[in-house]
Amino acid sequence: MYPKNGDISIPVDLIRTVAIVLVILLHAAIEPNLNVDFMSPQGVQLWWIAHSYESFSLTCVPLFIMLTGALLLQPSKLNEPIRVFLKKRWNRIGIPILFWSAIYFAWRFFVRGETFSLNSIVQGLLAGPYFHFWFLYLLVGLYLLTPIIRVIVAHADIGIIKYFMLIWFLGTAIIPLIGLYSSISPQTAWFKQTVFVLTGMIGYFVLGAYVTKVKIQSSILFLCLVLSSVWTIVGTYFLVGTIGETYSQFFLDASSISVIIGSVALFLMLVSVSTRTVENRFTEGNKALSLISQNILPIYLFHVIVLETLQKGYLGFKISVTTINPIIEIPLVTLITLLICLAIIVPLKKIPKVRCIIG
Repeated sequence: MYPKNGDISIPVDLIRTVAIVLVILLHAAIEPNLNVDFMSPQGVQLWWIAHSYESFSLTCVPLFIMLTGALLLQPSKLNEPIRVFLKKRWNRIGIPILFWSAIYFAWRFFVRGETFSLNSIVQGLLAGPYFHFWFLYLLVGLYLLTPIIRVIVAHADIGIIKYFMLIWFLGTAIIPLIGLYSSISPQTAWFKQTVFVLTGMIGYFVLGAYVTKVKIQSSILFLCLVLSSVWTIVGTYFLVGTIGETYSQFFLDASSISVIIGSVALFLMLVSVSTRTVENRFTEGNKALSLISQNILPIYLFHVIVLETLQKGYLGFKISVTTINPIIEIPLVTLITLLICLAIIVPLKKIPKVRCIIG
């Protein structure tokens, strides 16, 4: 559960489990509700509840990326041949992406009733057949850069890394704040894209290799996590109320300043969890973490089908915010979705050769 990579030892299973639960929670919270009047008291209540769950869950993808960086960018892996590295990554996610892409194309055309065409297939292959595939495409991009970044991380002075992180944070989190002034928003966007070329998720990737060595009091980390979530919730409400729906996703982006602070805080909190605490005090919990961690990829790829089946009532009943109080429904459908994924995936992976296909 706690593999050692060079000079670090991190709770991989714990971080993966927390991240995948947050992914499902996030997607459960953003259930489309076309029939809900969000100007009504019921609609306002639903918005606040769903938005609160969503805001807290936004740390999920950054957790995955920082963990990936922590595992892949260690100096001990520097001499791994590029061909060997890429072959491992292809075996890990290449075939599953192709398999699940076919599944989601079928889901779109036969279940969702979308029109089948060559153009829709090509668009799906380029942008991902379903909305959550973007993360897999992001991983592919990070994998392609990993051999290069490994060299930089292994040989760069810590001052250079700090400089990189400063530039990344300014371009990713600070400069966009200036763009909230609508009169200069286009110029701000141009300035960011032109001057700050290293932005977005790559900062999380590099950060993962170094942040495990940072020690901050847990009380401070917890406060940062709570305040960042509040910032996301209140900030979004303020922007929608003052500027309009155009900026409704500003603080909900994984690269927003509040999500960056919350993600780093949560990652450091999880990294600091003692090995003995989980393995000795929570034996059954340790087994559950291991089981989920071993099936992260297929759970991530499969969970949207399960979630939509439950929320849209494809089985003849609904577990939806339209049928159950959202305070209860969102975590409930998250738990049920996770359990159904495990109940289907674990037996399937015991079939010869199925493991390499589904992930």
